[in-house]
Amino acid sequence: MVRGELAVRLNDREYKNWLKAGRCLLILKDGLHPFISHHTRAFHGDLLNRNTLLRKPCATSACKPKGNRLFSACRTCAEWQAVILRHRRQPDATVNWDNCFPPNWRTDHWELAKAFMPRGQGKVKGAEQCDASALLNLINHCDCFHFVDPKFVREVIRFRNELMHSCELRVKDEWMRHYQNSVRRLVQQLGHVPQMETVGKQIEEMLSVDLSICVSGLDRMDSAALDGLDCDSVSQWETSADLISQWEAELLQERLQELLHAAEDDPKTQDMEQLKRLGGFLQANRDLVERFSAELQAINSLELRE
Repeated sequence: MVRGELAVRLNDREYKNWLKAGRCLLILKDGLHPFISHHTRAFHGDLLNRNTLLRKPCATSACKPKGNRLFSACRTCAEWQAVILRHRRQPDATVNWDNCFPPNWRTDHWELAKAFMPRGQGKVKGAEQCDASALLNLINHCDCFHFVDPKFVREVIRFRNELMHSCELRVKDEWMRHYQNSVRRLVQQLGHVPQMETVGKQIEEMLSVDLSICVSGLDRMDSAALDGLDCDSVSQWETSADLISQWEAELLQERLQELLHAAEDDPKTQDMEQLKRLGGFLQANRDLVERFSAELQAINSLELRE
């Protein structure tokens, strides 16, 4: 049976909006994986074919950024650095060199892709490990995606940031309408990508489904459409609720990791304040306390460092 805490959260309309909007980003992210992997691999191969210097290994195997700066790189890594700078779609944007291990630029297309992504991607080994923000920023910043209008990409990034930085984890219906239009425009822009037709349908279904859960003897959801589940079976109701709980956990995990990474760098930032508020939200829900016990311990440790 679904716990009462989840039922209460899902009967809060604005929290439900937050969850549905976040789930749409997860659907988009999964649809982007093959597309992103294909184009970054082709981009990497094209660079190697055009520039013989890039084919040479790092002279020391020790070139690496200090902080977010890459100084004293060998000739090969310095050439890769120059190539990365030339292929930015947004020339004034910060390059997060600390995402990268330069000696691997020659052999690993994903090590190259990370230079065009937000901070915190250092340990990520492929598109399937990235969140929607990382993938959308890659499209926005690398000119191997020149055929995608960055205006639509930046619009969805803005909505994603507003969603994930919502201190209350709640968004209004009006925000949802604008968000829905923005995501639709991006999916249409990527209509040539084979996975996008399915992604578009799944997003529309998610935005229209009612995730409310009623606790009255049996746990139930108002919508029979969710993932094609048959409402005649109590076990299937419970499975549906477990699925919603899983989606919720993915979104909360993404936000926690983002805030923990930022707060570990500097505990006296606005990120730390948001982390405390998110920790308070988790503490107020017994089911989330159990699921995120390790993260709550990390938050407590950071608070002691302040």
